[in-house]
Amino acid sequence: MQINFQSFTVNKRFPLTISRGTTAQTTNIWLQIAQEGIVGWGEASPFGVGNHRQSTEKIQEGLQQITPILQKFSPWQRQEIEAVLERMQIPSAVKAAVDMALHDWLGKRVDLPLWKLWGLDKNAIAPTSVTIGINSPAGAKARTQDWLQFMDVQLLKVKLGSTEGIEADQKMLLAVWEAAAGKDVFVDANGGWSLADAINMCGWLADLGIKYVEQPLARGEEANLANLQKNSPLPIFVDESCFTSADIPQLADHVDGINIKLMKSGGITQAMRMVHTAKAHNLQVMFGCYSDSSLANTAALQLAPLADYLDLDSHLNLIDDPFTGAVVENGRVLPNNLPGLGVKHSAFVA
Repeated sequence: MQINFQSFTVNKRFPLTISRGTTAQTTNIWLQIAQEGIVGWGEASPFGVGNHRQSTEKIQEGLQQITPILQKFSPWQRQEIEAVLERMQIPSAVKAAVDMALHDWLGKRVDLPLWKLWGLDKNAIAPTSVTIGINSPAGAKARTQDWLQFMDVQLLKVKLGSTEGIEADQKMLLAVWEAAAGKDVFVDANGGWSLADAINMCGWLADLGIKYVEQPLARGEEANLANLQKNSPLPIFVDESCFTSADIPQLADHVDGINIKLMKSGGITQAMRMVHTAKAHNLQVMFGCYSDSSLANTAALQLAPLADYLDLDSHLNLIDDPFTGAVVENGRVLPNNLPGLGVKHSAFVA
């Protein structure tokens, strides 16, 4: 099979600030795998969690490393390809792009969208949350109002963990709560709280009516999750603490759900394993994203009927997304009926 890749840069309409910093622009990679006149597409986007960072440069290096090795394979050999990438310790974002492209190729080969090939119910897809980054109370309120004007929002995800402390978090959240006009809200601290602050905030958030809390403690502080869960009236989800299905068993007794992202899991194949492992441990499942375009988010949506919550809104905040795929209906982001991932590039759309 033939393998090609190229970079593309996307810019956010509104820069996103979380506890670890602000992102306004990212350079992602578009991967293409071709055989039999069919081209499968995948995306790799950079991300960082603590000391674990996968930059655009690291992704490109990984793709350059595997390209000559994968050319001898067929897209039908997905299990063998996965094993090779695992042995080579290729970055998960690279594995995600390859796995995505192989699935896209398969769907196009049999002329079916993946969700239909797997027999999933598109009507079971939950509404997506939309994200409010760390901001001043006035700025957060304005961003909330912007989202409400942009689409039929059902759920808001508010980033907390401000470097200014939990009082700043509370003031900002109250501004969002006021502007949200009764919409459901949950919060994501991106590991920005201490255990004491997390216990304090979970009680305060529960009194306010927040649905659940995501990643209250930093990656590496998993030993404190049992104490937090015991003292929290709210469900606890983890994101940065959970990369693959292998992470789930040791977390299962101390959390209520996990956030699956294709870039950290390594693709659709591993994401499906994570869904089944989480469900076997009675955990809820959310699908999330980094600074992904419509390509990666539409890929994640193929599995969305299996998720309890969705946070796939990054492409909605891009001013120059080169891809089209997912459609927005009544606060839900849905895959279409085109084969494979169902994604097109603007250069090829009339």
